[in-house]
Amino acid sequence: MRTSRRILVAVAALLLALGALAIAAVASDPYRLVRLEFARQRLAAHLERRSVAVDDHTWVYAASDAAPPDAPTLVLVHGFTGSKENWYPLARLLRGRYRLLIPDLPGWGESTRRAGADYGYAAQAQRLARFIETVAGDRPVVLVGHSMGGGIAALAAARFPGHVRRLALIDAAGVPFRDNAFGRAVLAGRNPFEVRDVASLQAYLDIVFGDPAARPRIPWPAREGFIAFRRAQAPFEQRVLDRIGRGEGRFLPGEAATDIRQPTLLLWCERDRVIDPSAMALYAERIPQSRRVLLGGCGHMAMMERPADVAAALDMLIRESAP
Repeated sequence: MRTSRRILVAVAALLLALGALAIAAVASDPYRLVRLEFARQRLAAHLERRSVAVDDHTWVYAASDAAPPDAPTLVLVHGFTGSKENWYPLARLLRGRYRLLIPDLPGWGESTRRAGADYGYAAQAQRLARFIETVAGDRPVVLVGHSMGGGIAALAAARFPGHVRRLALIDAAGVPFRDNAFGRAVLAGRNPFEVRDVASLQAYLDIVFGDPAARPRIPWPAREGFIAFRRAQAPFEQRVLDRIGRGEGRFLPGEAATDIRQPTLLLWCERDRVIDPSAMALYAERIPQSRRVLLGGCGHMAMMERPADVAAALDMLIRESAP
């Protein structure tokens, strides 16, 4: 009996010690909980975390090779303030049928950020082409870009056509669109996505998600860690937004779109309050072989709000443009 009590006391003491260590770890780095949640999501999607050095940046990316040998490779490129984790709901539906490469763009997420480096459309499109060369080899990929990543993907497809067999632009930036509050704020030199506190975090989520049911819940204390992280990112975000949102090259992807010859999917959500759906029509004018899909009931994050519909549209793009 005494032995059993001693064991119980020892176990209780160990659990208390582990709990104290966990509390201390979170207190010293509240964003740790966010990283742990991202890792959980990646494992749930059966994706591996990988990294590769390409020129002067290290790319961190999620990947899956669980696909038939002749399956296409999909490269999924996130948008402004985004990261590879934005694609995990869609990746869960695509894995097993396609090879998946889901990077953090240089400057974002876990990938390298270099002080003074250019992270505008042209520089990132060139880096993306080099990443595809390095990781995908000599097989052209299906390139899928969202928002800012859509502008980068469009420019990469136009300038490096040998790397891209098919293209999908989801709520893509890089062309003029109907006037909205987001666009006015950007042109005035403000970042509508800036997160400083709980109120601005809620405003950010309200802007990007049109479907409240799909909006991620960020409980305390992970919420405080996320806010602190985004607050620290504010100067970098503003520099990038000044370049891609109101700089001379803000419409570079749209200007280059006339050179896109690959089969192309244009997909928008009708409630997009960031890149108004009118942008899709302009891209379609410049890419006459494109197919348009407009989804109802969602906002700027189609791949998180309507992953099944996005997966079906990508299947259609790949199937219909197959030799």
